[in-house]
Amino acid sequence: MSAQETITGTVTDATGPLPGVNVVLEGTSTGTVTDFDGNYVLELGEEPGPDATLVFSYIGFETQEIQVNGRSVIDVNMVSDAEALDDVIIVGYGTQSRAEVTGAISSIDSEEINSLPVATAEQALQGRASGVTVINSGAPGNSPAVRIRGLASPNNNDPLYVIDGVIAGGLGSLNPNDIENIQVLKDASTTAVYGSRGANGVVLVTTKSGKATQGAQLSLDAYSGVNFNSNRYDVLNREQYIQYAREIADPIPPRITDPQYADFIANETDWQDEIFRTGFLRSINLGLSGGNETSNYRFSGGYLNQEGAMIDTEFERFNFRSNSNFNFGKLRLGQTLNVSFTTQNPERESGGRSILEHAIKSAPYLPVYNSENRGGFQGPNSTLDGQDAENPVRVQTLGNSVNKGLTILGSIFAEYEIIDGLVYRSQAGLDYYKFNNDLFIPSYNDDSNGATHQFNFAQITKNSGTNQSLTLTNSLTYKFDVADLHNFEILALAEDQRVDNESLNASSQNPITDDVEELSLNQAGLTSASSEYRRVGFLGRLNYNFDQKYLLAGSFRRDASSRFGSNYRWGNFWSVAAGWNVAKESFMEDTEINNLKIRGSWGTTGNDMIGNYRYSSTLVTSFIYPIGGSAVEGTTAEGLGNPNLKWEEVTMKNIGVDLGVWNNTFTLSLEYYSNRSDDLLYELPLPLSLGYNVPTIASNVGSVKTNGFEADLGYNDYEGEFTWSANLNIGTSKNEVLSIGSLSQVPGGFFENEYLTRIAPGEPLFHFYGLKTDGIFQNQAEVDAVYTANPDQEVVQPGDIRFVDLNGDGTINAADKTVIGNPYPTVTMGLNLSAQYKNFDASIFIQGAYGHDIYNTNIYDLEGMGRLFNSGVAVMDRWTGEGTSNSIPRALGAPQNLNASDRFVEDGSYTRLKNLNIGYTFDENVFGNSLANLRIYLSGQNLITVTDYSGLDPEIGVDNVLQQGVGAVGIDRGLYPQPTSITFGVQLGF
Repeated sequence: MSAQETITGTVTDATGPLPGVNVVLEGTSTGTVTDFDGNYVLELGEEPGPDATLVFSYIGFETQEIQVNGRSVIDVNMVSDAEALDDVIIVGYGTQSRAEVTGAISSIDSEEINSLPVATAEQALQGRASGVTVINSGAPGNSPAVRIRGLASPNNNDPLYVIDGVIAGGLGSLNPNDIENIQVLKDASTTAVYGSRGANGVVLVTTKSGKATQGAQLSLDAYSGVNFNSNRYDVLNREQYIQYAREIADPIPPRITDPQYADFIANETDWQDEIFRTGFLRSINLGLSGGNETSNYRFSGGYLNQEGAMIDTEFERFNFRSNSNFNFGKLRLGQTLNVSFTTQNPERESGGRSILEHAIKSAPYLPVYNSENRGGFQGPNSTLDGQDAENPVRVQTLGNSVNKGLTILGSIFAEYEIIDGLVYRSQAGLDYYKFNNDLFIPSYNDDSNGATHQFNFAQITKNSGTNQSLTLTNSLTYKFDVADLHNFEILALAEDQRVDNESLNASSQNPITDDVEELSLNQAGLTSASSEYRRVGFLGRLNYNFDQKYLLAGSFRRDASSRFGSNYRWGNFWSVAAGWNVAKESFMEDTEINNLKIRGSWGTTGNDMIGNYRYSSTLVTSFIYPIGGSAVEGTTAEGLGNPNLKWEEVTMKNIGVDLGVWNNTFTLSLEYYSNRSDDLLYELPLPLSLGYNVPTIASNVGSVKTNGFEADLGYNDYEGEFTWSANLNIGTSKNEVLSIGSLSQVPGGFFENEYLTRIAPGEPLFHFYGLKTDGIFQNQAEVDAVYTANPDQEVVQPGDIRFVDLNGDGTINAADKTVIGNPYPTVTMGLNLSAQYKNFDASIFIQGAYGHDIYNTNIYDLEGMGRLFNSGVAVMDRWTGEGTSNSIPRALGAPQNLNASDRFVEDGSYTRLKNLNIGYTFDENVFGNSLANLRIYLSGQNLITVTDYSGLDPEIGVDNVLQQGVGAVGIDRGLYPQPTSITFGVQLGF
């Protein structure tokens, strides 16, 4: 061939060579694609004519047409197309062009997810999408709480998770490195297609797969670093504690007064330093992907190990994943498979107290270890020490607590195009989880004089179970157009989900040895349980647009749930939506506005998130009755069923505007939403006199409304050597209980046998409820001025807290309780700044939550002074006489000083430097052909937190250790704080 009959060249973008670019001779089928190094060779077969043009195209870049003009070498630099990058997004049961979307959807791509060294993808959602609130737990392996558009129900508010079309229980088993993108569906237009599962929003996850024009590629991503927590409560040291004990204890503990213990109490133990540590974390991920015109594949493996910032807490995960797709003409087959093995050493509790609560209460003169005691630890003797806080190091480290899990998540599917545009798809999805939780505590005695805390036998507990969810989905999708202007998409779908649960719980003691961790019949306990859940749904959906200018969408779904009786088993859910792409109108031509869309939606979704079989009365065994002088096992009613249970229904309204200017250099998206939940599902308390083992009845009671605004602003500078972007998202949420049926209030979370939260009409869900304080009584006259109904009372004295007599009846009691705080943030914010200059890149991520309160029970422990425990240094300045303090009451004061009140409520607002990442990418010629790319980076997480909250961490996560009751939101009972993390990583491509 002559030189003119073969054309070669290299295609690049701003970051280097660009593989997979299509190169076609215009008007012919002659073409090729660039290789891994961006090179191409196009053999034409004959000399091109004078007007021959090459067309270079690639998803996410502007198509370029370049005349040959007799050249044999043509190099091209592709320019990214910001609008094309967002051209197609994943929606429920399909995909849709961004221009045709009428609903509220937030998108998070793989770069944002992988920029944070997090264990689960839920953590990476925090601050990335407006209207999405993520509350993390500091303990490794614990899943965060995710809320989309606030609280809509007193019941379960978790969103629905769908991974590659498979309904999943969460994202904890998924390696964030395997995720391509996440779409958060927030309004009826996008969630109603999921019917009974869409009430709390939907999180759609798409995992990575090979590219059709990609040769085999190998990638490696690894990092390692440290976790630590430097925050501490300021508690009394040994000398201060002894002085404090001498002043308030009656009698003074013998350890302090008896000279024989002088050497023993000479210790100076900082219990907080003893329970916190510097933990190591490490992660390595390996991926192999590739593809051609008829198939693609991706295989990956990952390992994560996180040592917590608290002693003996750890999380380990092994991940294996495979995705593949095969095309056989009109038939397409594919599969996804994720296998995950996890091991967690969780935080433990003892005596209803967290490890941190024990640490801040423990006497600082007690040593941590004592080899003379059984078990090797030292704890208090109530008689000698006057208190009973347990040794937190012994609680957390003696014996072992191990939770192991196996998750299998996968799908197989087949698609067949029956005629042009008509596709039949059948998919089977499996979410399988198996767990084994083992707890072994050997015998111990924390004090040779007769410890308060001791156990003479080894204790063994083993819990195991499985959860299996199988979802079968069959659908027909028909896409067609009329006159190239009227575009239709029709979807008909049937879905069947079956969930089976089994559990086995066993315990026993070993009086002989501490070296055998197996169960026996000694003091044995054994229970098992099983349940079944089934949901069937049928869906119809129609999307229409006229020339992508005028958009209409509608859906109708009918679901049945086995959690309801035959009276109300079926529920109907629908949505309608409309949009106007103003930017596509002729009068918008030649303007700087490339995107302007106005859209709105209205519809309903459902919720059946209650326990199984609550519509029916059930029986329970293992109750022992004395009959004829013998113990006889009997059976009784466990709970009261409600055959009229029905769907909780959420009606959603949404109005949105999308704006893009200067080729989407500047973007803006605004949303207003208003949701109303009716027929709320809730467990209402029953009178104890009825004698049911389960003292609640599942009921439909009342309504809640939630509304708010969301804004996403972005600026993206794609040109020049220095490029940068800034993206800010803000979301507001306000909920109000409209009614709870005939009830005036329903109690929620509790602490020290007192309810702290409640549900009541006209107020936010689970608001804090208690007394309002008004300083300290300084003299008897001030006491008498309040207690006019009972002037002779002697319980409340000068030095006690003065509460506000709201009803003016001359006394302080439960009738004076009122709203003292709202635990849920009204505003959430995320700000992401990123920049790149030559080979350097940097990103800063700032996240915050505002307008919420925290009930800090640590103040109760540190400043309560109801009995002798170690306390905060503030108690040294407590009230000891008139004028000495107007904030810290007298020690051992009136019992109501410890009642639920605004004394323990603090502003929980915070702004946090969530992540700082700095990286450097080496030029490809540095390593020759051995590496395609190499990037190293340094990352810091949770570096700076600005807050007025006095606790260790204002981000109050889900309490997986202490059971606080339904609705225990925003209560800090010594929860595991978020650690600061510093990591160093490397990313390789071969």
